[in-house]
Amino acid sequence: MIFFHLSDLHLGKRLNEFSLLEDQKYILNQILEIVYRERPDGVLLAGDLYDKPVPPIEAVQMLDAFLTALAERGIRVFAVSGNHDSAERIAFGARLMQEQGVYFSSVYDGTVTQVTLTDHYGDVTISLLPFIRPIQVRHALEGEEAANVQEAVAAAIRHIPLEPSTRNILVAHQFVTGAMRCDSEEMTVGGLDNVDASVFDGFDYVALGHIHGPQSVGRDTVRYCGTPLKYSFSEADQEKSITVVELLEKGTVKLRTIPLIPLRDMRRIRGTYEELTLRSGYEGTNTEDYIQATLTDEEDVPDGMQKLRVIYPNLMRLEYDNQRTRTDQTVEAAQDVPRRTEMELFEEFYELQNNQTMNEEQRVLVRKLLAELKEGEGAV
Repeated sequence: MIFFHLSDLHLGKRLNEFSLLEDQKYILNQILEIVYRERPDGVLLAGDLYDKPVPPIEAVQMLDAFLTALAERGIRVFAVSGNHDSAERIAFGARLMQEQGVYFSSVYDGTVTQVTLTDHYGDVTISLLPFIRPIQVRHALEGEEAANVQEAVAAAIRHIPLEPSTRNILVAHQFVTGAMRCDSEEMTVGGLDNVDASVFDGFDYVALGHIHGPQSVGRDTVRYCGTPLKYSFSEADQEKSITVVELLEKGTVKLRTIPLIPLRDMRRIRGTYEELTLRSGYEGTNTEDYIQATLTDEEDVPDGMQKLRVIYPNLMRLEYDNQRTRTDQTVEAAQDVPRRTEMELFEEFYELQNNQTMNEEQRVLVRKLLAELKEGEGAV
């Protein structure tokens, strides 16, 4: 049985005030062409379908067209909500869409949507776990402490009914410890959103979303497929792709990738103003690409952004690397102080106020309160 693993479409995203809707429509159409050619048994969509909980109408229409095209070709879809999505909006109409082979995660209530398919090796059960926070798990699962995301995800997975002899797939949207982040991802301070890969041991394949760079974590079959498009210049050197998952007999999973070619790439170029203007198409760069330019001139170029946009109309960022900026960076680094966690700052404050250090029981309580505060902000 073969599945395409996709995630983090972020439909409706704007980057440096540039709308990416045209780029997103282009890449979704390219994915459809590959689907029609390869004919997988299903598509796993691991969250962050939209870039905002209330997406623009154009983004909603784009996802609708994409799902409709898959359903019309008989390709099943298995999707979960991510931290950028509204779980309630994603779940709306889910039972109706199941009739067309499109399965969405429900709002987490202690249970998850499960779908079982069958091939000549037997059954494959797909479990759809939406992005969850500890407070949701504590409300849904009576008696579960779930003081942090690790405990919350572990508790949620313990309550998913699994048949050990069956091939099991999990679609989820969480940050697994050890994954390499990109600049375009939201982060929590202090690792409060970390989940250890061992919580997924009961699954043959874990289709993850949330991290934008393609990678496996812990084992090959716990995998982030990455975004279909580059969403920050830290991703400029990445090759975006579809992860193809082939499940054979229990215990045998084969993985490969199919490259995706964007309408406009995201590139970093560097040189003097004269070099970048005389060499339009710098190092093979398509002048329509999204560009971050670094000028090495010692003097700033007046209206440099506007002038360079005559050649590079999609110039997003302009930076300088010269003696002045390097001196500024040195001064800032010299004045910089070591960054401390919220817990360390609180302990210091407590000691100043009470003339004694915190005991372990107090530390546990403060860690729990800090986790709840972060969770309430929704900053994952």
